[in-house]
Amino acid sequence: MATTPRTVDRKVDYPTSDGKPMAETDIHRTLMIALIQTLQAHFAADPSAYVSGNLLLFYEEGNRRKHVSPDVFVVLGVGMRLRDHYLMWEEGKGPDLVIELTSKTTRSEDVKKKMDLYRDVLRVAEYFLFDPLQDYLRPSMQGFRLVEGRYEPIEAVDGRLPSEVLGLHLERAGSELRLLDPATGRWLLTPEERAEAERTRAEAERTRAEAERTRAEAERTRAEAERAQALAERTRADQAEVENARLREELEALRRRARD
Repeated sequence: MATTPRTVDRKVDYPTSDGKPMAETDIHRTLMIALIQTLQAHFAADPSAYVSGNLLLFYEEGNRRKHVSPDVFVVLGVGMRLRDHYLMWEEGKGPDLVIELTSKTTRSEDVKKKMDLYRDVLRVAEYFLFDPLQDYLRPSMQGFRLVEGRYEPIEAVDGRLPSEVLGLHLERAGSELRLLDPATGRWLLTPEERAEAERTRAEAERTRAEAERTRAEAERTRAEAERAQALAERTRADQAEVENARLREELEALRRRARD
């Protein structure tokens, strides 16, 4: 009797690198890292949000070639933990937001191949493109929101692109892409700005502590001076009492001699 061969379930070893450089220029790499770290700090209080970038994202189970590596991406509801790569079928969903930093070698891919992939396969709710050098993209900052299976351009508000996923606005500042909190009207701090703010806070704390120590020392000096003054006054009072007693004795002696 013929038998059907039994298939063997082999675990696919998905790679962690595609062999491509992290970024085309220092500007792109620095901006990418700053955006990832800024967004990680923004979502620090939400353990269900995952922020990453330059990480291989696989979207077809068993196929090592079906992957993409967004510069920056955010996934809500999957949990913040360290990953070697992102496997969509295990996570249960794709990114909610992707930011690509366009360069000379990626501009065509960003506006065609990746846009189609993010829209039709990964179903990314919001897709932003940013050209730090303003050389390859017109306009140099663009945003798209998924509406009924299509990417609709996001309209700028005061020169900024609002993101419903982040609850933030994206804004160009020179070659930088800044994230603005519309509730406060302020940019989110970059890693360097947070470090500088922490240094400033620490210096202010040291200054306050030194002022407190100086005040406490002055208070101790004042209290010691008051104690010394009180002791001197008591000493003078004691000396006066001794002198008064001596004078009283002399007066009494004179009176006795006068009576005698």
